[in-house]
Amino acid sequence: MEIEHLLDGLTAPQAAAVTSEAQPLCILAGAGSGKTRVLTRRIAYRVATGTAEAEHVVAVTFTRKAAGELRHRLSGLGLRNGVAAGTFHALALSQLRRWWSDRGASEPAILDRKVRIIAPLMGGRRLGPAVQPMDVASEIEWAKARGISPARYEAEASVAGRTPPVAPDAFAALYGRYENEKKRRGLVDFDDLLWQAGTALHDDTKFVAATRWRFRHLFVDEFQDVNPVQFRLLQGWLGDRIDLCVVGDPNQAIYSWNGADPTLLTEFPTRFPSAEVVNLADNFRSTPQILAVANAVLADGRAGRDSAELIAHEANGALPVVSSYGSDIDEARAIARSCRAAHKPGRNWSSIAVLVRTNAQAVPICEALAAAQIPYRVRGDGGFLHQPEVRDAVAALRKLPGSTPIRSAVADLDEMLTSGAGTEERRANIDELIRLANEFDAIETGGTTVAFLAWLNATVKAESPDAAGDAVEVVTFHRAKGLEWPVVMLAGLEKGLVPIGHATTPAAEAEERRLLYVALTRAREVVRCSWAERRTFGSRSVPRNPSPYLDAIEMTISLLDRGYAPEDLRAKIAAERDRLAQLRPARKASGTRGVPIAGANADPDVLTALKAWRSQAARTAGVPAYVIFHDTTLAALAEAVPYDPGGLLTVPGIGPVKVERYGVDILRVIAESRSAATEAS
Repeated sequence: MEIEHLLDGLTAPQAAAVTSEAQPLCILAGAGSGKTRVLTRRIAYRVATGTAEAEHVVAVTFTRKAAGELRHRLSGLGLRNGVAAGTFHALALSQLRRWWSDRGASEPAILDRKVRIIAPLMGGRRLGPAVQPMDVASEIEWAKARGISPARYEAEASVAGRTPPVAPDAFAALYGRYENEKKRRGLVDFDDLLWQAGTALHDDTKFVAATRWRFRHLFVDEFQDVNPVQFRLLQGWLGDRIDLCVVGDPNQAIYSWNGADPTLLTEFPTRFPSAEVVNLADNFRSTPQILAVANAVLADGRAGRDSAELIAHEANGALPVVSSYGSDIDEARAIARSCRAAHKPGRNWSSIAVLVRTNAQAVPICEALAAAQIPYRVRGDGGFLHQPEVRDAVAALRKLPGSTPIRSAVADLDEMLTSGAGTEERRANIDELIRLANEFDAIETGGTTVAFLAWLNATVKAESPDAAGDAVEVVTFHRAKGLEWPVVMLAGLEKGLVPIGHATTPAAEAEERRLLYVALTRAREVVRCSWAERRTFGSRSVPRNPSPYLDAIEMTISLLDRGYAPEDLRAKIAAERDRLAQLRPARKASGTRGVPIAGANADPDVLTALKAWRSQAARTAGVPAYVIFHDTTLAALAEAVPYDPGGLLTVPGIGPVKVERYGVDILRVIAESRSAATEAS
């Protein structure tokens, strides 16, 4: 391909990133900004202009799929051979094999799954399904990604605020036994590959010379996800040279919990003073309305104020929608109805995705999709029944006498929940299994464990039978990164899920906000957000509050609905937020009851008046009554009896959009009802 054609169709910032002569170069590529296109064009441009040799180019990605896509695009640009593209682990293993061979050393076997060693080492120390070998493996991976040895684990984990699956001292000892057992068996894990390759580049001058001769021009994708051990390896490849180009997005840094260090990207100019930074803020994926909501989520937490907001280049589209439902089951059924409505002529099922924060949330949604005969597939971890703690719990149920009533077995499952710490996600999965057991018992009173397991296998599958073809995608927020769909539905946007309950530090909360931003920016045309006013956890139906992030979303939707242009929203949202902040303290000082509100002490006269008003509003709008407000929201209003807009905003189920549309009427109905009750007394 001729040099000038490599710049065809590029925006000015994209072209600047492709043609820059800076070394190093840092490209901050926002969601939907064409980063892979820019990265491959830059590699091809440098080869075409003679500033790089294809056989000395190394492109590092985070997945084999991404490496394959990069090679495919480079081939289309004329670079069919020479460029090495692969993950950190694949490149490290390739180098180590040569290093072992040169030294006459035998190649160690690679341990593909840590749990194969960890599970036997835990032995009697396992405390039921709440403490899984997988949890221990994940914490070991975090430590090794940070270069933390067993001896340093307790101190480093304390500084980082980690909560390991067992006590820190016990975990450090288990981590040490794991390392010793690997050494005894002559095994290395994937994390060892990175460390050993980095060490070889530090200690072996001959190996260093050969490697740096081969690796002269370095390109790294998704740089916000690089961890310290990977960066150490990158420094080994680079040496004192500066021929490095990194591409990343600080707003999509969502793997700090797993050892990634986003500051390697955000502080890149500090580490490399000669670096040039190019910002790609033009988005070619989503409508202006979707981007306005996504930008607002970041700006609301000041998480994105140091980076450019995304600028839409697609045509205007539908306003995002926020809906609340009485229960998680109601929410799941509504999502199924929305999927069917979105499946219009010319739009496949696979153009629709339902995104959830945790695996457990996917189960009722998949049930609802199956009941509606909508094909679906679950991306990622193999579905609910394949989660380690669910497999263990099912195995425990199989050991019970087949005639054991499932109602009795539920008590055993409840005990599993309280038998150890575990992670919130693990406990949520057992909770979901208990909910399914109770659902089965309601259908088949007195049903046995054998019957339940058969029902479970038939009811809860990783995907529907015809999911190999056209099917709705059910995906966790994390697994959705790097993907996109025309229609995206975000389910379970509740406090405790979004943000997740264990995100208790400012850094963790900021990452949760970025995770929601990533989920929102997967959508091209349509976004529908929802939450449930009650959610079932095991045998308990628990009242829920909306995610605090929904305030920014609903406020943005309200302003867009009133005709404000997306580019004018930042100042208006800031002013609106300040106004609401002044209202809320005033309400708190008044002594009026606030959240959380269950509605158990609702004023019956106010509740009756609100229901009558809702019926009239629903008839006028031609919609079902629950679309206006759910009974639980009306009960909460009748208990709180707010008297101003700030008070309305403290009631679960009511955000700025609802206040904008119905606030005056609600306050009038409450005031008239209270006045009538006073006169009657």
